[in-house]
Amino acid sequence: MDPSQQYQQFNQQQSYDVNPYHQPYQGPIYPIPGSSSHSAPSVYVPGAMIDKRGGAGGKLAKGGKRTTVLRKGGGKVWEDQTLLEWNPSWFRLFVGDLSNDVSDDVLANAFNKYTSFQKARVIRDRLSGKAKYGFVAFSDPEDFLKAWKEMDGKYVGNRPVKLKKADDTAIRPVEIGHRKAKQLERELKKNRRKPY
Repeated sequence: MDPSQQYQQFNQQQSYDVNPYHQPYQGPIYPIPGSSSHSAPSVYVPGAMIDKRGGAGGKLAKGGKRTTVLRKGGGKVWEDQTLLEWNPSWFRLFVGDLSNDVSDDVLANAFNKYTSFQKARVIRDRLSGKAKYGFVAFSDPEDFLKAWKEMDGKYVGNRPVKLKKADDTAIRPVEIGHRKAKQLERELKKNRRKPY
């Protein structure tokens, strides 16, 4: 085989290997009736659908109830389904003065040296997407106090963080019925165009 033929064969091989993740379209994939193999884990809360903002869980049948967390502020009441992910028995720290480069993973990595560390979450501004503050949870009060003492003023990302004990009353799961769910949905529709 002469060098020009080798070059052509090499180029043909490389054109197929350009994108290792490319998979040709195989047509629509329909579920097989009777099979119950789901690929994604469910985050189903009985009686509720979580919308893209994490609140105002969907329609509720008359007489039905669903568990949610009601929040109040600025003369408004809304539901926040994302707080159901936090166990009320956990000890939570408020992490203030976060820099924009801090994500959930960066915050978790800063606190996961404590054995009872459970969860970390960064709260971002809805309009700008900048990090505002965060929360860190521990299952053991000793680790909670130790982390508070050791990490207050330490750099997480580009800034030293300020730690405070988080409000324990924020996570109170309640069951709401059909009437309250409809009222919350009306309030959400009324304030939908407002950024805050």
